[in-house]
Amino acid sequence: MQQTKTALFRFVRRYVGDEQDAWDLLQETYAAAWINIRRYDPARPFEAWIRTIALNKCRDWSRRRFVRRLIRGDVDLASPEALAVANGDEPADERMEAGDRLARLNEAISLLPPHLKAPLLLTAIEGRSQAEAAEILGVTVKTVETRVARARRKLFDVLGGPGDVPPAPK
Repeated sequence: MQQTKTALFRFVRRYVGDEQDAWDLLQETYAAAWINIRRYDPARPFEAWIRTIALNKCRDWSRRRFVRRLIRGDVDLASPEALAVANGDEPADERMEAGDRLARLNEAISLLPPHLKAPLLLTAIEGRSQAEAAEILGVTVKTVETRVARARRKLFDVLGGPGDVPPAPK
């Protein structure tokens, strides 16, 4: 846990968009890992295994959240959702603007459809290779590449500029 907690929390936090929900999902992830430790294949990297569990917890959370919003009437079935840090050296107003951009980016990422959000977070934000992301997600490298490009395009459309969109993976 000590080796993976920080990076895993960042991933989950960016996926769900809420810090408290992220802490809850992180706990659920480690509990599920402990219960299913006998299923872990030591031939695979542990971090990929635990991240896959976390991703599944995030997906479950997203589905539950969507159903609750649908039942409450906060979203209708025709909506797109249904279909588918500052270093302290700059002046306070620039830090505030950067914080606002980061908040907008985090919000926009949290609203992406799960099939686009996960590859984007794994590659552009977490710095994983497309091959690593493909292994974690259980898809092909080409699928990861396509989904990241689509996610970036959606973020660009929502945020309106390349300065607010995470850089493309190298």
